[in-house]
Amino acid sequence: MNRKIHLIAIGGSAMHNMALSMHEKGFTVSGSDDEINEPSKSRLAKAGILPKEIGWFPEKLSADVEAVILGMHARADNPELIRAKELGLRIYSYPEYIYEATKHKTRIVVGGSHGKTTITAMILHVLAKRNINTDYMVGAQLAGFNTMVKLTNAAKIAVIEGDEYLASPIDRRPKFHLYHPNIAIISGIAWDHINVFPTFDMYVDQFAQFINLIEPSGSLIYCEKDDVLKKTAEANGKTIKKYPYASIPSEINEGVTSILFNNKKYPLEIFGEHNLMNLNAARLACNQVGVSDEDFYEAIQSFKGAAKRLELVHRSNSFNFYKDFAHSPSKLKATTNSVKQQFTNRKVIACMELHTFSSLNEDFLNEYKGAMNAADEAIVYFNPHTIAHKKLKEITTEQVLKAFDRKDLKVFTSSDELVKYLRSINYANKVLLMMSSGNFDGIDFAELAKGLKT
Repeated sequence: MNRKIHLIAIGGSAMHNMALSMHEKGFTVSGSDDEINEPSKSRLAKAGILPKEIGWFPEKLSADVEAVILGMHARADNPELIRAKELGLRIYSYPEYIYEATKHKTRIVVGGSHGKTTITAMILHVLAKRNINTDYMVGAQLAGFNTMVKLTNAAKIAVIEGDEYLASPIDRRPKFHLYHPNIAIISGIAWDHINVFPTFDMYVDQFAQFINLIEPSGSLIYCEKDDVLKKTAEANGKTIKKYPYASIPSEINEGVTSILFNNKKYPLEIFGEHNLMNLNAARLACNQVGVSDEDFYEAIQSFKGAAKRLELVHRSNSFNFYKDFAHSPSKLKATTNSVKQQFTNRKVIACMELHTFSSLNEDFLNEYKGAMNAADEAIVYFNPHTIAHKKLKEITTEQVLKAFDRKDLKVFTSSDELVKYLRSINYANKVLLMMSSGNFDGIDFAELAKGLKT
């Protein structure tokens, strides 16, 4: 049977991976978008499912389309969406379709304001090492995995990264409310997405609802070091089992972090207190699907981290250069602290970009107070054009300096000037940490590394 599926806004990071997964599963896949960039464009073209033209084409929809998946990038008045409604087709948001494809499986859903991708990646890494067939949806491209989405008939387990942002233009529920986990993880709660959740209490309530949507016989794994999360976890989910976690015994020797368990050392490729807590959450989830602690630690040794999560860009004798996805205050603090703790004898130069809607909002800026205090030198970059594009009120260098509350903070609004400054530094016995959910307006980190004085 020729099963047809159509994706509106097929070019997105998650959506094009969904398209590739469904194509591999044997569906006839079509899709449209008004913009398709790399790597989506090349990957869709290689699979033979890249739209022939850019734009929206209602005529692509017909009565024999089994399902329409609506991406967040599309608008509520999208002409293809209107046509799908006229035809009475089944329309799913991205998370709705993930649930539909995994509702008969054991679903491990990883939520939290930070660490979601890393914890999800850790679980997938260990299950792959143990040859446990697993479906998944993760928010970054992982080494050893062809796509960010895998949906099969055979796998009995599905590991899903549970984002708290909205499901679609016509479904204002947070994505992770749609997954109904059997096993849930929450890594922490730190206010984000203020354009959707304008108050902290409203944001916290999304996690309370998530806990109450765990299957009645399910379980919640949560970080007990987070006071807000601990209180929320204890007050909700009356019918589920709860597993609080913190860090894990470890040591650092010559720049390598090792787990200490049963009188044995397990050296890791990753480091940082936040990653040790992420690792502990992943361990508890793997325990619940039959992986022992010993097997978990054996497998996790080769985990190198998810893309852009403390990812090593360059290393020389006395210099390390990392890039990281950190952009919210809690992420900045955790990442900067981890690098400083790992390299106690080196100066840490931390540079972050204000790029998200929340981070560029003048009402949210004060949340960054002290976020990079662990760094020996702290730098903030933002582009005024990005603020204008997001239709936000202008912020000034003075506001940024006041918000971070660090007198020696350097602030740049030109990426060229930032690169010029970074290249003026001698990096002997130093660590450079570049943090953003964007790309500092096109800075090529590999190229930057070549021009640094070490």
